[in-house]
Amino acid sequence: MSHDTTSRLQKLQHLFQYFGLSVAIIGVWQLLFHLGYLNPLLLPPPSRIALTFRDLLESGDLLRHIGISMARVLEGFGIALFLGLTLGIAIGLSKTLDRFTDLIIQVVKPIPPIAWIPLAILWFGIGEKSKVYIIFLGAFFPIIINTIDGIRQTDHKFVEVARLLAVPRFKFVFQVVLPGALPAIMTGVRVGLMVAWICVVAAELIAASSGIGYLIMDARELSQSDVVLVGMITIGVIGKVMDGLIKLLEKRLITWKIAFSGN
Repeated sequence: MSHDTTSRLQKLQHLFQYFGLSVAIIGVWQLLFHLGYLNPLLLPPPSRIALTFRDLLESGDLLRHIGISMARVLEGFGIALFLGLTLGIAIGLSKTLDRFTDLIIQVVKPIPPIAWIPLAILWFGIGEKSKVYIIFLGAFFPIIINTIDGIRQTDHKFVEVARLLAVPRFKFVFQVVLPGALPAIMTGVRVGLMVAWICVVAAELIAASSGIGYLIMDARELSQSDVVLVGMITIGVIGKVMDGLIKLLEKRLITWKIAFSGN
């Protein structure tokens, strides 16, 4: 068997392993509908969901809601990324700053973003600011916590060598500490982005008239379970695509990292 043929077979095997379970679940789901085991009002079949997805795309409604939700997520996540990295690096490098902030961070961190909705309405009204604030809160803590932890996990041997060689602090931070902390930081960024998409549904509960979260809630009130599922799947697919883009960025930034991917 030639090398090209073996390579193609391996690619087909990888594709089967990646998509096989999803395709099987969809097939069983459709079959159970045809056999009469599923109520289409409660759980419509994949074929009906696909038609609804096509109709929403053709009407432009789905793309409009996606664009609005995307803008909210990117704004809230962007603010969380900037503040989370800035404060996380500062706290990670300073014991004094860590003492001042640790109690506040540890107390506020477990509060779910949805619990802030009443205060968000009081502080920012029912406009865009309150929605962006909820998304920001959800993304902020994974980023800052992972940034702090990543810096604190800097190998002590590198710290000792830098002290012996009298390496300037600026050079030490940017050539030793931050490169070593990058894997943890990128994990925080990925988790923060995932939570931002989770929070967009909660954020769009705040008197929203647009966005994927609004689409889902409006469809729920009208008992349109197919539209609800289209909205849910759309959030999942967009989140997967954005996570994939961050993983590509991570590979480019952390070329030295050799990860264990299983046997």
